[in-house]
Amino acid sequence: MRVLVVEDEAFLAKMIADGLRRDALAVDVAADGLQALEKLRFGAYDVMILDRDLPGLHGDEVCRRAVAQGLLTRILMLTAADSLSEKVSGFGLGADDYLGKPFAYEELLARVLALGRRSRPALPPVLERSGIRLDTSARKASREGRPLPLSLKEFAVLETLMRAAGGVVSREDLIEEVWQEDIGYGSNAARVALSRLRTKLGDPPVIETVPGAGYRMVSDDEASA
Repeated sequence: MRVLVVEDEAFLAKMIADGLRRDALAVDVAADGLQALEKLRFGAYDVMILDRDLPGLHGDEVCRRAVAQGLLTRILMLTAADSLSEKVSGFGLGADDYLGKPFAYEELLARVLALGRRSRPALPPVLERSGIRLDTSARKASREGRPLPLSLKEFAVLETLMRAAGGVVSREDLIEEVWQEDIGYGSNAARVALSRLRTKLGDPPVIETVPGAGYRMVSDDEASA
């Protein structure tokens, strides 16, 4: 899941971003409204955490323009003004959820994950393919009943491939989905994570490299062949 954090308070932005990254989300950060619009123009985000009181271009205008562009990005507004009238006006702009400051990180995470699920086609919380069972809610994975001790990034890579349902996922798309923009497409992070994931999954191999295209999960029939 990709998240854009738009927050001008550097400490708070870092706290949110670091927390979400520890929970295996890919996070980019914008310090003002204009930066946010620029990142939205070139990146596909599942959720935008949007501070309402931004310098320069106000958060309300960022929300209004994002909605007008028909983006699928879900918007969680943050503000110190937590009155009912403020919430109503925020929803009127097209925000999907609203959280007043100060807030507990656990609540923020829960709301982000809920919004992220709404931004994607509905899929069951438990994914199964090629003998692998992935419980996305409990963050547990197993193969033929054998628990898989996956890191958060390895889990996210596996989830991305399983959600593709046999379709090819390019290395660039994998990096955008699991990591964040600052690692760059030339990074070896995806290759390293895939190598470790393949080792933990064991034989027979279920992740196929498609030359010049990316990676895909083989079907149940292909895995048992």
